[in-house]
Amino acid sequence: MSTFMAKAETLERKWYVIDATDMPLGKVAVVAANILRGKNRPEFTPHVDCGEYVIIINASKAVLTGKKLEQKFYHRHSGYIGGLKSVDYKTLMATRPELAMQLAVKGMLPHNHIGDKSITRLKVYADAEHNHQAQQPIPVVVD
Repeated sequence: MSTFMAKAETLERKWYVIDATDMPLGKVAVVAANILRGKNRPEFTPHVDCGEYVIIINASKAVLTGKKLEQKFYHRHSGYIGGLKSVDYKTLMATRPELAMQLAVKGMLPHNHIGDKSITRLKVYADAEHNHQAQQPIPVVVD
């Protein structure tokens, strides 16, 4: 008996849509990261990119529990002295909720070339409208 190894060329990738309305940001990100990684497939192979496409809609309606809106910050640095920029999540969720959701999902993916390829298959939208109806996405229920 031999072990089955999936090949990225032979996989058929499906599209999934997740509605983030009134759901915690982290719970939606966990479900999206698992689908992007391919862990929902029976032929999951850790060293092969066997993930699917994920569309997250209503990212602006996702919630952060506790005091995260006031206490959690998104930091970025330009690389120069004094180049640190910080934005609290209250401002980030009000101005760019797509970025907040994308950062949460990206942090849950592996930090290598498989994670870099996987994050390109994530499509995040602030409202319920998306332009991927032709792919016939399958709705995912987040528990």
